[in-house]
Amino acid sequence: MMNEQLGMGERMDDLHRRGYRIIQKPGMFCFGMDAVLLAEFAGIRKGERVLDLCTGNGIIPILMQARWPEADYFGLEIQQEAADLARRSVLLNRLEDSIHIACGDIREAADFYPAGSMDVVTVNPPYMSAGDALQNQSDALTIARHEVLCTLEDVMKAACSMVKVRGRFYMVHRPRRLPEILETIRAHRLEPKKLRFVHPYVG
Repeated sequence: MMNEQLGMGERMDDLHRRGYRIIQKPGMFCFGMDAVLLAEFAGIRKGERVLDLCTGNGIIPILMQARWPEADYFGLEIQQEAADLARRSVLLNRLEDSIHIACGDIREAADFYPAGSMDVVTVNPPYMSAGDALQNQSDALTIARHEVLCTLEDVMKAACSMVKVRGRFYMVHRPRRLPEILETIRAHRLEPKKLRFVHPYVG
């Protein structure tokens, strides 16, 4: 039965939360610790509307729904194949009533959701500037890791337009870009309130 739900080269991983599983495809961007950290860092309240930008295979909405089930989740992903993985994982876990995946460009988020309609916006964006040298040969991985189809500016602009007044925006990113992140956040009328630095090793 498991294999009938999987496409060529795909695998199914156990998320160890409410029995949820996720469909992933090596060679595309598979989730890592950053997605888990972001999903745990965000705080969601009952009845809120939550939008995950650059949602990839839908890992962040699925993890957040496992922890805060009484909210409505939306994921926006530009890559059709990744959005398809996300939709099938939502169906696999029978979460189609609470998680809604759309395929589209975050720069055109207003075509999918009304401005100021989200209580919470989350994003695990591409970390690398478009000019950074170490780009993977796979288009899917390059898009996920490098600012090819969206920039930090695009992310902040989309978040600002989607989140309502007194809403919350959560993002995970590399510390080396922190000065740029803080400058860009404030340029879009978002005020940083809390930072959590995560170290991979003790010391």
